Amino acid sequence: MNLKYSVGLDIASKKIDICISVINSNQSVKVVSSKSFLNTLNGFKDMESWIIKNHKEKDVQLVLCMEATGVYHENCALYFHERNYKISIILANKAKHYLISLGLKSKNDSIDAKGLSKMGAEQCLELWQPMGRFFYVLRQYTRQYENLQEQKTVFNNQLHALEHSMFKNKAMIKQQKDTLKLFDKQLKELEKLMNTLIDSDQVIKQRFANVCKIKGIGMLTAATILAETNGFELFKNYKQLVSYAGFDVVERESGMSKGKTKISKKGNSHIRRVLFMPAFTAVKHKEKPVVDLYNRTIEKHGIKMKSYVAVQKSCWF
Repeated sequence: MNLKYSVGLDIASKKIDICISVINSNQSVKVVSSKSFLNTLNGFKDMESWIIKNHKEKDVQLVLCMEATGVYHENCALYFHERNYKISIILANKAKHYLISLGLKSKNDSIDAKGLSKMGAEQCLELWQPMGRFFYVLRQYTRQYENLQEQKTVFNNQLHALEHSMFKNKAMIKQQKDTLKLFDKQLKELEKLMNTLIDSDQVIKQRFANVCKIKGIGMLTAATILAETNGFELFKNYKQLVSYAGFDVVERESGMSKGKTKISKKGNSHIRRVLFMPAFTAVKHKEKPVVDLYNRTIEKHGIKMKSYVAVQKSCWF
């Protein structure tokens, strides 16, 4: 008796390798068929016809499992979600470790598709829900803002080096300053775009206002948190949010051996990055209970950075 059909998709920018497997009541996984399709709308249509053809027992559930590959998987995932398919999107490191556990020594697209198919058949994976259009656009703004800030820092450092070099080049210094002015202009434009977008939805605007009431949280921080979490829609509790941001604690202990305890960092780096400065600012201005937590943890281990991480994790989640 078959229990589940699982479709594994290894997605690249131009093509998709796909494998469909089925697991029976004896927990034995059997490959039904494999094929490649174009990563285009017509390719998705052909893929759906192929899946329907190979999904022999219509009363047996079918799931689609794909690896998160930048943005290349998004159109495919949305296409099948809109047609009511059950979809699981797996983090790259999780898929990698699963394939290693199978003892596979080779790696190519068809092997990855087969591994994802087997993984989906054996495990009960969390189902994916697409991000709302509002938060998807907001995320584009906040991530572009982050990119521009990083580039501005690079150009500032280069300008500092040019101004203190042995032989000063006025033309190069002027060019660096002009570029920095352009960065400032673009950053201000992005801030206006974010504010306009937030003001366009009264429910989101109120949610945004509530987040900004937290000490140390400004417009950009709140926008980034809301954009990266889809407005907290997909989280049921505090622990899920902490894990998603990579603030969950990882222990290394076996027998008499005790390693360092640290946060996993296996999560959304944009959230961790944007929360550092609010934590630093709140501690600097002695905001309670933030400064109490900071002082309590610094007395325990004496490491400032760990105390700032504790503030980020506990006071804003």
